[in-house]
Amino acid sequence: VQLVESGGGLAQAGDSLRLSCAASLHLFSMYTMAWFRQAPGKEREFVAVISDGGASKIYADSVKGRFTISRDNGKNLVTLQMNSLKPEDTAVYYCAAGLTVGTPEIRNFKVWGPGTQVTVSS
Repeated sequence: VQLVESGGGLAQAGDSLRLSCAASLHLFSMYTMAWFRQAPGKEREFVAVISDGGASKIYADSVKGRFTISRDNGKNLVTLQMNSLKPEDTAVYYCAAGLTVGTPEIRNFKVWGPGTQVTVSS
C-alpha cells in the first residue's frame, strides 16, 4: 500500500479534524499531492492540492479559508487540517499522488489511498 489516510471520524459542526496521509512512494518529494472527497451518492470531488515542494497550494472554493493542506517531505507525510467543519463536509476523504500534474483533476493522479470517513453532524 503506497498511501494510507488516517484521522477521520465523527465531529460536530464547527469542530476541527486533522487528516494525515502516510506515503511509501519512492521519491515522494517529486509528487504533487492532493485530497479529494466523495459524499454518498455524489461524484468524487477535488478538495486541495499541494505542489511537490509545498510552495503552491490550491483549494476548492467550498473549503477555502477553512482547510489547510501541508506536507513534510522528510517524513513522507501530507496533512489536511480541517477547521469550522460543516455537515456538507461529510464524505470519504482520499489522498492522491501524481507526477507532472497540470490541473488537479482526478485523471492526473495515479496513486490513491483507500480513504478515511469524515462525518460531521449538525
